[in-house]
Amino acid sequence: MRIVLSLLTAAAVLSACSGYAPPAQLTGATRDEVVARMGPPETQRQVDGGTRLEFPRGPYGRHTYFVYLDGAGRVTRSEQVLNEANFLQINPGMTQDEVRQRLGRPGEVRGLARSRGVVWSYRYENPFCQWFQVEIAQDQVVRSAGYGEPPECNKREEPFIL
Repeated sequence: MRIVLSLLTAAAVLSACSGYAPPAQLTGATRDEVVARMGPPETQRQVDGGTRLEFPRGPYGRHTYFVYLDGAGRVTRSEQVLNEANFLQINPGMTQDEVRQRLGRPGEVRGLARSRGVVWSYRYENPFCQWFQVEIAQDQVVRSAGYGEPPECNKREEPFIL
């Protein structure tokens, strides 16, 4: 029992060491410094002669951070990609890979009836109770994209009946 408690405590301490967001002064840091700060990336991609590390903070997180490293492995910039400007770039006819390139991993994936495809949902920071959703057909191409209401917002109160 003590061993289990010790392992749980160690896991909690180690997880507390990683940060949710990149630090303000990240430029010039190494990949190892970023991983020590933010934890391991969910995805790593080769882009523009360097590397991009992707840190989705879901399924209930409202941010996905992309951290860009140059060829020498130093951070050149970072950005939070779940925003209106990026959502406006998602259009019917795009591939699901192109969506992942712009927005990263979805917070939730749900299958559509009769195997018509899936819906990817992204929670994001906004003043409304909404998320961005992308409908992807079986051929892995975007059929539609837009805003919806996440399940936690469907808490409608029953009318009071006398």
